[in-house]
Amino acid sequence: MKIGLETESYHLFFQQGAMDIFGFISKTRELGLDGVEINIIPDEGLHPEFGVLSSNTPEYLAKVRGAIEAHGLYCEIDTRFTTPEAINKAVEIASALNADVIRTYMFRRGDYDPLAYPGIIEQLKSLVPLLKKHRIRLAIENHEDETADEIINIVKAVNSVWVGAHCDIGNGMMAWEEPVDTVRKLAPYAYSTHFKDHIVTQDGEELVVCGMPVGEGSIDIETCFKTLVDESGVTRINIETCFPYASRFSRPNGTGGEKDLKGTFAVKPAPFDITKISPLEYYYPGKISQELLNELMEAQERCVQVSVKALKALRQKYC
Repeated sequence: MKIGLETESYHLFFQQGAMDIFGFISKTRELGLDGVEINIIPDEGLHPEFGVLSSNTPEYLAKVRGAIEAHGLYCEIDTRFTTPEAINKAVEIASALNADVIRTYMFRRGDYDPLAYPGIIEQLKSLVPLLKKHRIRLAIENHEDETADEIINIVKAVNSVWVGAHCDIGNGMMAWEEPVDTVRKLAPYAYSTHFKDHIVTQDGEELVVCGMPVGEGSIDIETCFKTLVDESGVTRINIETCFPYASRFSRPNGTGGEKDLKGTFAVKPAPFDITKISPLEYYYPGKISQELLNELMEAQERCVQVSVKALKALRQKYC
């Protein structure tokens, strides 16, 4: 089992210009990992079209591919939405970088609409010839809104070897789904993964799901890892820690089967001083102060180091 790193794990560094894709590739190799998962979604401080990449010119992408191959790494691409425009752009970049899997998700946060599923299924079916031509598989992620069953229903409806699931072990929590259940359901359909850890904490009076270093949260990471090894065909597990980060619950209590604040959903203290910063402010701490930005960037670096160590230990035990 190979272990990779998603660029989102260093989102503060990319936002602040403290890391670019070439530095990330070198860092991934330095950490002793096997691959990179490159997020091409725009965000603060990133390229407005290509995310952590600076361009889509053939010359630039050839340099990025050269760096990846020089370090002996695999490559996957992370994008969003199922429109032909979005997937064509992602396929173009994936082909140039020799990536064979693209992760996408269906809805911008806050726009979840199950009535859109029939149209999304037709979009995905229309993309199969493109994916087949380029020999690239598309993995649909459970992205904080959807339950595992909803993702499986989409995959089954498309009914193509070129479209499968992306198994994010933590995102189902926002839909009140136990992570072990998420992984057990999605594993047989999974083409790609995000491995992370979460807790439930409070932002004022609101319950939120909060990212943590792998092994320091509430998710049963050992069972999740073992399930991916035993019950899926994936050969890569990508670390996407999303720390510091927190997200609101997206579905009514009980949607994914969980209702009680116990076990994985037991409420725990926030990882940073709540008098200085609240969980829903973690993602952009520079908007509060340079001091907090520095503190959370240091915490993000530690998170990657801790998470890499945890994944290597799990691989040593189960692979």
